[in-house]
Amino acid sequence: MPVLNLKNRTSSFKSITPTAKYLFLGLILILGSSFYHLKHPYYISVIDIKHNTAQKSLQISTRFFTNDLEDALDKVSHKKIDVLNPKNKAEVDSILFNYIKQRFSISINSKVQTLQFVGYEREDESIWAYLEIKKVNSPKKLNIQTKLLYDYLPYQVNIVHAEVNGVKKSSKVTNPDSKVEFSF
Repeated sequence: MPVLNLKNRTSSFKSITPTAKYLFLGLILILGSSFYHLKHPYYISVIDIKHNTAQKSLQISTRFFTNDLEDALDKVSHKKIDVLNPKNKAEVDSILFNYIKQRFSISINSKVQTLQFVGYEREDESIWAYLEIKKVNSPKKLNIQTKLLYDYLPYQVNIVHAEVNGVKKSSKVTNPDSKVEFSF
């Protein structure tokens, strides 16, 4: 039965030159850092729009990956934003709402609407931001323009769902496209 001679095996590793060791270590660091920068393999946000007949309002929910949203808010506000543990919640609310208003709009029956910020909450690795448009009778046509996260993520995709009178419609908007239209 052959016996493995470990003494000879380990001595062969000692013959690797210091230059080869540093090159191998450098390769490991480069590969490791490239995987570190991949936060997640896709950049998708979800926008849910639902007409509430009883309240005569349009309720809008936007879902972002937390790290993508924080990166975007950091860049727009020029300060570090922590939406999960804000030092000043009112300030984060304001920065978040202004960010959304500048990159998202809805027209109902060809009339541009005013968004109202309701708030936001955490769900797993994402943030849901809630908006509302009041005094909305049953819409016949919704025109949505969204560029949410487009200026920071060139491969961003926004999935838009809309529901009016029980009729559900969906569309995908990929950067640089920004417009979606639904007829009910």
